[in-house]
Amino acid sequence: MYAAYAARIDADKPLSGLELGERPEPSERPGWTTVTVRAASLNHHDLWSLRGVGLGRESLPMILGCDAAGIDEDGNEVVLHSVIGQTGHGVGPTERRSILTEHYQGTFAERVSVPAWNVLPKPKELSFEEAACLPTAWLTAYRMLFTNAGVRPGDAVLVQGAGGGVATAAIVLARAAGLRVHATSRDAAKRERALELGAHAVYESGARLPERVDAVIETVGAATWSHSVKSLRPGGTLVISGATSGQNPPAAELNRIFFLELKVVGSTMGSKEELQDLLAFCAASGVRPVIDSVLPLDRAREGFERLAAGELFGKVVLTV
Repeated sequence: MYAAYAARIDADKPLSGLELGERPEPSERPGWTTVTVRAASLNHHDLWSLRGVGLGRESLPMILGCDAAGIDEDGNEVVLHSVIGQTGHGVGPTERRSILTEHYQGTFAERVSVPAWNVLPKPKELSFEEAACLPTAWLTAYRMLFTNAGVRPGDAVLVQGAGGGVATAAIVLARAAGLRVHATSRDAAKRERALELGAHAVYESGARLPERVDAVIETVGAATWSHSVKSLRPGGTLVISGATSGQNPPAAELNRIFFLELKVVGSTMGSKEELQDLLAFCAASGVRPVIDSVLPLDRAREGFERLAAGELFGKVVLTV
């Protein structure tokens, strides 16, 4: 079957390890099922895999891709939950949880095998391309906002780095949930796009906000960390799920964190139940994922190049 896969790992030139071509069909195993992929979306996780983060050379070649929507063995339209081993289903109770492509072949292929427990019905209101955007970036944003930040309608939230997959999702979801949404970006076009998506106000990175916010959605890391901490009201919550600009900020802001009793919460992906809730929310509310571009699988390299260059706004989707 045709697939996009990591053939080599290069921390400095990750795209040099990306190959397109034939890979073996998924093998059958108890408790697992094979899904015919209709659409799959790119995440920064795929670039990190090509750099060797979470993916060892002993696991190569590895088909990339965490997210997918497609058709199951019974002809049903489905969406995949990307976290394998979260409950032990299909892998045994002692296996550490992982994301597709860390230990098991991913979704950038004609077919993918996952534990049957990881398959959810796709709402008829969502296209395959839209549904394929949800299981990683949009699920991460949903959990950051509604589980870990605990925001309520009327609260104020700051989303750092508008344009990235998680940040874009957070803007749309926060506005739909009745929050006051502030967003930042270094890029003027991305700030304008954030306004179109529902942000109430946008700012250059690091700019002083007109109010202290109840929560910050942080995925940028070192470059925005101090600004995020300084933007919180006393007792506010900073939720972080990534550090695309680096993991070591120049100032940790520890004095401000303890003096103002701020909460710093790490967040990774989300549960199957949260994905079910997200799917239902999108179906009922009319909220739809923001798609930057849709490419056929054989043009996957173009999508990776856009992701690596930071040129996109929303998700890149590959169709099979």
